[in-house]
Amino acid sequence: MTTLADLPLRDDLRGRTPYGAPQAAVGVPLNVNENSFGIPDVVRDDIAASLARVVSGVNRYPDREFTSLRHALASYLGHGLRADQLWAANGSNEVLQQVLQAFGGPGRTVLGFSPTYSMYPLLSSGVGSTWIAGERDEAFELGAETARRQVEQYQPDVVILCTPNNPTGTDIGLDVVEAVYEAANGIVIVDEAYQEFSDRESALTLLPGRERLFVSRTMSKAFAFAGVRLGYLAADPVAIDALRLVRLPYHLSALTQAAAEAALRHSEVMLANVAAIAAQRDRISSRLVELGYAPYRSAANFVLFGGVADPAGTFSRLLERDILIRDVGLPGHLRVTAGTEPETTAFLTALAEIGNDA
Repeated sequence: MTTLADLPLRDDLRGRTPYGAPQAAVGVPLNVNENSFGIPDVVRDDIAASLARVVSGVNRYPDREFTSLRHALASYLGHGLRADQLWAANGSNEVLQQVLQAFGGPGRTVLGFSPTYSMYPLLSSGVGSTWIAGERDEAFELGAETARRQVEQYQPDVVILCTPNNPTGTDIGLDVVEAVYEAANGIVIVDEAYQEFSDRESALTLLPGRERLFVSRTMSKAFAFAGVRLGYLAADPVAIDALRLVRLPYHLSALTQAAAEAALRHSEVMLANVAAIAAQRDRISSRLVELGYAPYRSAANFVLFGGVADPAGTFSRLLERDILIRDVGLPGHLRVTAGTEPETTAFLTALAEIGNDA
């Protein structure tokens, strides 16, 4: 049987494995940080009507510049942003990929602070860049001096700051972003995929006068739009122009544009469950402490917890109970998404029943 080793694969891709979170049809899926709350009826109806309006014209290519959507995204984000400062693609992964295609590449380096989002090294290798796994402070925090020191040490072409950070949940202050930007000569990306769940001020406030700064977001988390695949970023207009050099023609479908615009028209309704999700997150953390685990500070919609005697065994026993969480590869740790109240109850009840014996 033919294997990857038999194909003329690029040398730097040999031995690598693709991104892949476990997928299983379970009653309580709490493994990939989705929003467990469904789309409200009023939004669903608007999306359906919007799709019906554009579907008759799908024999034509969509607006290559997705102009209307960019205006909608600028309006949603505020901070005085204009449409020419916004960019969008099929999920934040594609947005980040386009930035790396434009500013990374062979002979260039990308610095992130591990543990962090597992797609960053894959996206970097995909464009031929070398991934540098920087270090964090204790408890997976990241201070300004720790970040600055490593940027000065490695002088990377691209720095990625994930805040709140996946998989740890920890977020950073604007002082960290400022320190990194001042120390870096290259591009600085602040990935705010989970920003709506955090009380920290957004890095969007730092954009004026910083043409090398990109602030990335997604509609997959707080907006409960994971299946639509819509990621976006804000940056200086000239930085947005750079992304046009690498994007595929008509990369954002007319249907995606219409659905996203409809959701943004109802942003307050779409984000109404953010507080409820944060409450379940905090409930999980409190109960984990009572059960003898060590949860980390989280400003996202998930909780990473340590002190797990047998992560693989705990994962399997939860799966047997129709509950799917995430083993992120950190020894003694597991991660769980904050879902609805019944989902949280199911997880915490099952975890208490399982116990924490190796």
